[in-house]
Amino acid sequence: MITARAWAGRHYAVYGLARSGLATVQALLASGARVTAWDAKEEARAKAPVGASVENLDELDLSQFDSLVVTPGLPLNTHPIAQRAREAGVEIIGDIELFARARPELPPHKVVGITGTNGKSTTTALIHHILKTAGVPTTMGGNIGLPILAQDALPEGGVYVLELSSFQIDLTHSLDCDVAVLLNITPDHLDRYDSFEAYAAAKSRLLQMQSADHKSVINWPAFEAGLINPEFAGFNGIVPLIVGEQQNWPALQGPHNAENADAARQASGWLGITDDQIEKGFQSYPGLPHRMERVRDKDGILFVNDSKATNAEAAAPALAAYPRVRWIVGGQAKTESLGDTANHLSHVVAAYTIGEAGPMFARLLRAAGVAVVESETLENAVNRAARDSQPGETVLLSPAAASFDQFRDFEARGDHFRELVEGL
Repeated sequence: MITARAWAGRHYAVYGLARSGLATVQALLASGARVTAWDAKEEARAKAPVGASVENLDELDLSQFDSLVVTPGLPLNTHPIAQRAREAGVEIIGDIELFARARPELPPHKVVGITGTNGKSTTTALIHHILKTAGVPTTMGGNIGLPILAQDALPEGGVYVLELSSFQIDLTHSLDCDVAVLLNITPDHLDRYDSFEAYAAAKSRLLQMQSADHKSVINWPAFEAGLINPEFAGFNGIVPLIVGEQQNWPALQGPHNAENADAARQASGWLGITDDQIEKGFQSYPGLPHRMERVRDKDGILFVNDSKATNAEAAAPALAAYPRVRWIVGGQAKTESLGDTANHLSHVVAAYTIGEAGPMFARLLRAAGVAVVESETLENAVNRAARDSQPGETVLLSPAAASFDQFRDFEARGDHFRELVEGL
C-alpha cells in the first residue's frame, strides 16, 4: 500500500467503508495516523481495520478532526455530514487528495489524470496498456481498478494513470497531473450539481490544479463551447484519426474510440512513448468488460456487451459502430430523451426495451419510426433479439440508462447478459 509521513500524527475521520474507504483507513493507520471510521451499514463497519475507532460520525463533533475523508458517492450538496464539516471548518477530501499529498515522498514519477463524461475508463486502460507494453512501470486507479492507496508505490520512472470522476475531483485540491485529459462534457449527474455549467466547472478543475509547464489534452467542442479554459496548462485538442486507421485495432472500433485513441496517443506522446510503441499498444489492447465487449459471434450474429453505457450519450457511439443493430435499451433513466442516440437510429433494425424506463424508450423510439419489442427483462430481450436476428447483425446491450432498477450495478447487468448469450 501507499503510505506517507505527511499523514502521521493527524486525526482523520473516514466516512464510508467500501473498497476505497477500507484502503484509506489501512493506509492512514500504517502511516501513523489516528482514524475514526463510520459507515451506515453494520456489515461494512464490521470490516473496519484493527486500530481504527468505529464511532458514529453523524453524531460526533467534527471539529476534533484534521480532515474528513469521504467516499466519492457521498453527495456533497445534500448530505448532512458535508454541511456539518463546513460549519466546523474541517476540510472534506477523498483518497485521491491523500495520494496527491503523498507524492513528494514517492519515488520520482508522473501522473496522468483522465476525466470526461464518457470514455474515461477506456482511455485510462488504453494509456495504461500502452505504457505497460512499452516497458514503463505503471498502474491505474481512481475510478477504475484497485483503490490507489491499496497499491504499492511504483519504482522511479513509473506512471500512475488515474480515471477521475467529477465527484473525485470535487474532493481533490492539489493533484498536479503531468498530463491531464478531458475527453468530453455532456449533461450528467445533474442531481449533484446546480447546473450543467457547474458540472463542467467540476471537470475543468483537473486542469486548474496543473502547473503551468504541464500538459493537457482537451476535447475541442468543450473548448469551443467555452466550457473549458485551457490557460492553466499547455494543451492539444483531440483530433479525428485518419480514415481506416482503426481497422487494425479490434477493441477500438467506432467514432468514440477514435477520440479515445487520439487522446491516448497524445497523452502517451507527452510521456515520451514513440509512435511505434503507441501503435503496438493500440493493436494489442484487449478492451474492457462491459464497454463494447465482444461476447460471442454465433452463426454470423455478433453479441456485444456495452452495459457501461448508462446514459444516452454513452450509448450513441456503440450504435454508430455497427451497421445493423438489435438494440437492448432501458433501465433506470437519467433523462427523458434519446439524446445523441437519435442521430444513429438508422442503424437500429429493432429495439428491445427493458426495465423501469422501458415504456418511455418504447414511446420515444416508436415516435422516431423504430420497431420496438417491449421485453421488460434482459432475459426476454436477449432471447427475442437472438431469435429475430439475421447474419451480419449485432445484438447490442447498450442500455442508455442506469442499472439500479433491476441490477446491483452495470457490471452485474453485463455479467447477466454475458451468461444469457453464452447459454444460447
